[in-house]
Amino acid sequence: MEKIRAMRQMTPRGSPRSLAGATILQMTSALRDNPAGHAAVDIALTLLQAGARAIVAGGDGPLVGELRAFGGEFLSMPSDTLNPFRIRHNTRLLQNLIASERIDIVHAQNAGAAWSALTATDRMPVFLVTSFPDELARDSWPGTMLRSSLTRGDRVIAPSSYISRAMIERYKIAPERITVIPRAVDTVSFNPAALNPDRIAAMRRTWGVLPHMRIVLVPGRIAPWNGQMSMIDAARLLVGGGDRNIAFVFAGEDIRNPAYKRALRKRARDHGIDTLIRWVGPCADMPAAMAAADVVVVPALRPPLSGRTAAEAQAVGRPVVATTVGALPENLLCPPRMREELRTGWLARPGNVGELARATAEALALNGTAAEALGARARQFAEFMFSPQSVAEAIRGVYTSLLARDA
Repeated sequence: MEKIRAMRQMTPRGSPRSLAGATILQMTSALRDNPAGHAAVDIALTLLQAGARAIVAGGDGPLVGELRAFGGEFLSMPSDTLNPFRIRHNTRLLQNLIASERIDIVHAQNAGAAWSALTATDRMPVFLVTSFPDELARDSWPGTMLRSSLTRGDRVIAPSSYISRAMIERYKIAPERITVIPRAVDTVSFNPAALNPDRIAAMRRTWGVLPHMRIVLVPGRIAPWNGQMSMIDAARLLVGGGDRNIAFVFAGEDIRNPAYKRALRKRARDHGIDTLIRWVGPCADMPAAMAAADVVVVPALRPPLSGRTAAEAQAVGRPVVATTVGALPENLLCPPRMREELRTGWLARPGNVGELARATAEALALNGTAAEALGARARQFAEFMFSPQSVAEAIRGVYTSLLARDA
């Protein structure tokens, strides 16, 4: 990599570059209707608005039309594979593309793409940006060797400081090469202003929650590592003082762990709170579900793939109680990291039922004015950190910084 950087420095480019007039190639899995596909399209739009040329290479998908509609370009090049023959084929395609289209930056968003790009950009004055996934895969050869390609870009984007620290420890990456940019969430759909009160009321009726009852929403797949048992135990403490006007709504896929779900139901019966529990299964309208809640709890015992749930809840203006695992602490504001007046949620140690109950009780105890102020802060924080526009602009900043140092 040092040899490549030295060659880039020797390659004459004229005056320092900016995005205006530059050509950026993103290599993504596919332009499907999913977070990764939308992120690639959002980045392309931001680049075009800055005067750059935006090309996206990947598998076909329904977002190709949207990309082309605003001037982005699409190239069919499936890259989300560790098959060496496909990687070698993509390498040849990339080498020709870089030469013919005068690519300035290649952004590889999966390991297969990064491996192809590393070979294709060797000895060429092209910058390579890589994006790391939301979790580190277990060590296994040759997967580990191929995934290490994601650590070898001129700049590496990590989705969280938690992942960044793990990358530095495992791969010995220089910290200055890593930029932390969180995953985007749909802050348009998860917007309290866009949620009709009738839609929220309908959700409460679907759950069988009476008008006077407050709601503690626990979203996520029913699985031991997601900590629902801790929430059942915390619920017992919450209603132990006699306040039973609380509904605890567990919303998530509940088919794959039937024994665990039976254990949860039994624990609720043993605690005498089974009438307060709602097992609603997968929810098709999570924005309305979160808006119906008074507090959203993420009691995970081990790191989730991302902190998306916490970010979405804040986008709707709801307080969050989460555990101190993985990236979750990064995705809300609370002491001691932030001052009390900036709080958007609470943290509890994983499996600590007392802390989980106290944090949830504090969130439920907010009066109307305090709840409204916290909700406004949460929404502002979510827009600043997690909106597609903010995330795309942060990635654009990575591209700009690379071009600015290229003379």
